[in-house]
Amino acid sequence: MTGRPDTRGDGDGWVECAQGHRHWGLYGAAGLLLRRTGDGDDQVLLQHRATWSHHGGTWGLLGGARHRGETAVDAALREAGEEGGLDGRLVRTHGRYDDAHGRWSYVTVLARAEGDVDARPTGGESIDVAWVPVGEVTGLPLHPGLAATWPWLHRALDPLTLVVDAANVVGSTPDGWWRDRAGAAHRLLADLAGLVARGVPDAEMPDGLDRAPLRHWWPRVVVVLEGAARPAADAAPGSLDVVAAAGSGDDAVVEALRDGPAGPVVVVTADRALGERCRAEGGTVAGPRWLRGLLGAGAG
Repeated sequence: MTGRPDTRGDGDGWVECAQGHRHWGLYGAAGLLLRRTGDGDDQVLLQHRATWSHHGGTWGLLGGARHRGETAVDAALREAGEEGGLDGRLVRTHGRYDDAHGRWSYVTVLARAEGDVDARPTGGESIDVAWVPVGEVTGLPLHPGLAATWPWLHRALDPLTLVVDAANVVGSTPDGWWRDRAGAAHRLLADLAGLVARGVPDAEMPDGLDRAPLRHWWPRVVVVLEGAARPAADAAPGSLDVVAAAGSGDDAVVEALRDGPAGPVVVVTADRALGERCRAEGGTVAGPRWLRGLLGAGAG
């Protein structure tokens, strides 16, 4: 939403931030930066803003004012549906970037398209909605907010990946896991699915991880199962990528790191030799205690 009196919501209205600028959204605003990969190039979905809107005629994100009590993710997906006809069920969120101005903020929700996402101008607030090659974004007349944050957002287009050495993580807690390795792995998978859903605050990331300055991450989680734990893969939650290693679990962990998508990668293991191999491939290594801390915080 951008201010027409006939489309007002409970968050619509102008606010002056601590820097003395006027912004739309009594409770802040949010937008969706959606990425897709196809035909050999990466593209992002942008909105050509209607001429009557604030900074009309520029290119920006599908987004607008947040409703009272509405999460940034919900607001971004709602606005993308209202302005671009986007089906939020085909979107997988992976990060949140906050552009805070004091008393007002704009939250960019970073996501990737899953499947064939149809987008088109709807609601009268868009001249056009188009998939733009990432390399051509800066050649457009951008909304000032997007122009200012694009260097950070560009860097954040790749999701965070956690590669979990399940045997090592399960074995780090003496809870009788050896009596039922598949059952212990199944419990770990359920906990990890919860982590995928709620995400990880940036402040909880391990030291030394080179990453974009996001506030929150919703990681892609790859779990490597081996030996007697492999049957747990048959009932794994759909939000996880589960590898049932036919041979060495360590080799499968390294392969998942090497062959996965670009972006920061954290490998969770306490195995020193495996950790050295993963660091040589460019990964950051964190121990099971770090992961258990995240899982325990979610359970509480």
